[in-house]
Amino acid sequence: MSVSKSYRFARQVVLVLAIATIAGIGARAEAHHSFAAQYDSSKPVNLTGVVTSVEWTNPHVYIYVDTTDPKTKKVTNWGFEMGPPHMLQKAGWKRNSLKIGEVVMIEGWLARDGTNHGNARRVTRKSTGEVLGAASSNAQTLAGNANAKPPVAGATPAAPAR
Repeated sequence: MSVSKSYRFARQVVLVLAIATIAGIGARAEAHHSFAAQYDSSKPVNLTGVVTSVEWTNPHVYIYVDTTDPKTKKVTNWGFEMGPPHMLQKAGWKRNSLKIGEVVMIEGWLARDGTNHGNARRVTRKSTGEVLGAASSNAQTLAGNANAKPPVAGATPAAPAR
């Protein structure tokens, strides 16, 4: 291969790698969202449920709980986004901090789309009263921001819009 062909080939490889990197960064940036785009800070939620699943993945940890409507006895599964794994770990969380079947109270905000989804501000273990900060956004620290309006104690979630 001549120097000219070798140089063109190397330039093409660099160009392909640059395009792939830019496309990867763009996809990653699009996959992450702002709090306001997905959650409504004017719609706090405070509910108690049984942990059914914890997904310890980037960019956010998710917790799923089954709640039971006291009147109808209907069970509904809710999903809550929390902070990223590294932030939760710095705050003392571990992958196995919550056990399946454990009862927790979750304070947070409802999703804008009306589904059984929210952004958790705080998770409290019912058995011990231990408060685990969980916030991922809305200017919250993992223990909650004193300047933000917390969910109203005893508030019930809005009925999902279907």
